[in-house]
Amino acid sequence: MSQPDLSTLFRVFGRIGLISFGGPAGQIALMHRELVEERQWVEEGAFLRALNVCHLLPGPEAQQLATWIGWRMHGTIGGLVCGLLFVLPGAAIMLGLSMLYAFAADLKPVAALFLGIKAAVLAIVVQALIRIARRALDSGFKRALAFAAFLGLFLFNLPFPLVVLGSGAIGFLLARVRPDWLHAHGKAASDTPVGPLPWAQTLRSIAIWIAIWAAPMLAILLALGPDHVLWRIGLFFSQLAVVTFGGAYAVLAYMAQEAVQSMHWLSAGEMTDGLGLAETTPGPLILVTQFVGFLGAFRAPAPFTPLVAGLLGGLLTTWVTFAPCFLWIFSVAPWMERLERAPRLQGALAALTAAIVGVIGNLTVWFALHVLFMRGERVAAGPVRLWWPDWTSLDWRIAAIALGAALLIFVAKRGVMTVLAICAVAGLAVSGM
Repeated sequence: MSQPDLSTLFRVFGRIGLISFGGPAGQIALMHRELVEERQWVEEGAFLRALNVCHLLPGPEAQQLATWIGWRMHGTIGGLVCGLLFVLPGAAIMLGLSMLYAFAADLKPVAALFLGIKAAVLAIVVQALIRIARRALDSGFKRALAFAAFLGLFLFNLPFPLVVLGSGAIGFLLARVRPDWLHAHGKAASDTPVGPLPWAQTLRSIAIWIAIWAAPMLAILLALGPDHVLWRIGLFFSQLAVVTFGGAYAVLAYMAQEAVQSMHWLSAGEMTDGLGLAETTPGPLILVTQFVGFLGAFRAPAPFTPLVAGLLGGLLTTWVTFAPCFLWIFSVAPWMERLERAPRLQGALAALTAAIVGVIGNLTVWFALHVLFMRGERVAAGPVRLWWPDWTSLDWRIAAIALGAALLIFVAKRGVMTVLAICAVAGLAVSGM
């Protein structure tokens, strides 16, 4: 395997950061082609094993894989270069789009475009659900666990962290007694690396990155106090960073419901607008959090102007979302070879991945109800808690465009960018009807 110098690494990952469209699957495929097949900087087995471990960690797995590749070649500096360049181009574009949305979303042409984008997002999320389910649910137990996770979230309103971490704990325990239920994929423990355990390096990384993660939060607490919207934004997305297992789609349901129903930072329709914007930008899909943080601060700006508050909210959200990713990788990277040979952790990952399918199923239904129907009410019957739509409030325009988007994706096999563009034009066409 060849070893690039730091300037070459900077140039290559700068290019990857600008063209990394298509969500985690497309981003991982892009890095595999660029770094494993064409440049041969990383060996195939090492790439796949690191990806397996990244799936165990909270946060966007593609960005963490990029950080690990940089760390493997040039230590901490290399990890920072690759990890930051994977995120910064998309983050800059998303921040600009968030500003445009905040000032122009009420204009009729812009609102019409987003009507079409909302409809397209419904079909895109269904596609993600089907793809992940096909890959993850390869046993009866996994299918049952996914269904139980869906019911727990949709009908009983269980906390998202409880569902996700509880599923991982079930897999951890079952890995020893019934591994055949999980179909976990790990390496044999017989060739685990020997030598001293890297505790000192890990503890040093943890201390440094917790301080980096907490620095802006401490400044906000001292300057603005715990009641300010920036403190609440930073605290919420810091908590989210700890439980974002399974990628962006998995955590969107929890984030959207909390941001819309508990925090009241934006509406359900605006949440789908943000997801549509994130789909059109390079970088991790979890950059949609920046959109939420921008709007939350923009609408409660004191003592700043709305624009300044929005910028601070967006930048703070990005900081507390991605600083933990560097914490996880720089702390765990020295243990990669050992972790991927731990059967119980592989079992936890298999169960967690199955539960994520149920989480995304809940996201799909939640988005559909709130986008297709203009009115509804909360219904409670014993332990059951759900939002029930007013069927007379169906928006036929969104339903028709969503059906067209589904045909484009599943029948015509069109890409995400093409579908979004066509649906945006369709939104303009039907907006006056």
